[in-house]
Amino acid sequence: MAQLEVKNLQGKAVGKVDVVDAIAKAEPSSALLHRAVVAEEANSRQGTQSAKTRSEVRGGGRKPYRQKKTGNARQGSIRSPHYRHGGMALAVKPRDYDKKVNKKERRAAILGAFAAHLTAGNVVAVDKIAFDAPKTKNAQAFLAALGLSETRRILVVLPQYDEVAYKSFRNLPNVVVRTAPSVGETPDKSVTFSTRDVLVAHKIVVAQDALAKMQEAWTK
Repeated sequence: MAQLEVKNLQGKAVGKVDVVDAIAKAEPSSALLHRAVVAEEANSRQGTQSAKTRSEVRGGGRKPYRQKKTGNARQGSIRSPHYRHGGMALAVKPRDYDKKVNKKERRAAILGAFAAHLTAGNVVAVDKIAFDAPKTKNAQAFLAALGLSETRRILVVLPQYDEVAYKSFRNLPNVVVRTAPSVGETPDKSVTFSTRDVLVAHKIVVAQDALAKMQEAWTK
């Protein structure tokens, strides 16, 4: 069983927390990671893009000029794709981009990504992530205390949605705030982190309560 040093808001060590072997020793699979990330990005697409074909564009009801003896190529409509304001050839229509990845594969992918960060020493555990007021300078001071001021991409994991913490980190372009998955609750996809969030992060800052929820959800 692996252990993580727990730090406070000032960056000082205040204890240690255990990480179960099911998470710490998970083997990352590039194939599963690829499938999970592709599915997540495809499922986030609205699929509402729509362009008009030549039959849907207004106008062009008659031949622009006669068939022969004009010296021009024969034309049937000024709404053909090669005309200005014409229809689009092979026009894109609304469609469903959803891809299916089963629960075990998705869990194995995200566990593998998180375990790789653990092995590399990229996971920082803190006792809590809470601020008195929604101020960006509080979030900056917190990251500076952890030595993460220059880190390009940081994933901050909260035990539950906290508006004050979210607004404090919101203006930092290198920080993404997410909530830990939980058992028995309907996840909010807008705030629950995904495989891609874990994969692209350079550092992961996780609250101690959030880590407990992750271990409960991923080892059940």
